[in-house]
Amino acid sequence: MKTAIVYYSMGGNTAYAAQCIADKLGEEAELIEIRPVKAYPDKGFRKFLWGGKSAVMSEKPELQSYHFNGEEYERVIIGFPVWASRIAPPVRSFVEAEKSSLKGKKLAAFACQAGSGAEKALNGLKKLLELSEWESSLILNDPKDKANENNEKRITEFCRSMKTEE
Repeated sequence: MKTAIVYYSMGGNTAYAAQCIADKLGEEAELIEIRPVKAYPDKGFRKFLWGGKSAVMSEKPELQSYHFNGEEYERVIIGFPVWASRIAPPVRSFVEAEKSSLKGKKLAAFACQAGSGAEKALNGLKKLLELSEWESSLILNDPKDKANENNEKRITEFCRSMKTEE
């Protein structure tokens, strides 16, 4: 089953998890990184102030060009960092732009967090996509910065759960 792993990553944790998932799914997975045209501050207080405000206000920043043709994929996995218990704004931009092409796909998601709020963020994304259930979902705590055996097991189970549902 051809799978797109669409993700936004600021600090590298979501990119790390996306790559791990792609490696476990093998040739059927294609990574698609989305980036805002104007990057968010990535250090200090400004990082939390601007990122948190943008997430709380449900902003939809303009994205750099990316290649995503929904007709090419049967499954789409969306990955994001959790900002103020919400999806990162670039993911909101992607979903709004591609909503019609995501209809009828098997949809899964993973969230990377440093603290908490991922469950609320996943539910918010589910609502934005007008889904009743995910094919599979995963919450990771800083998988790159705080690598541990538990995160690796959870990634493996996430991938295995999708493979058994084909």
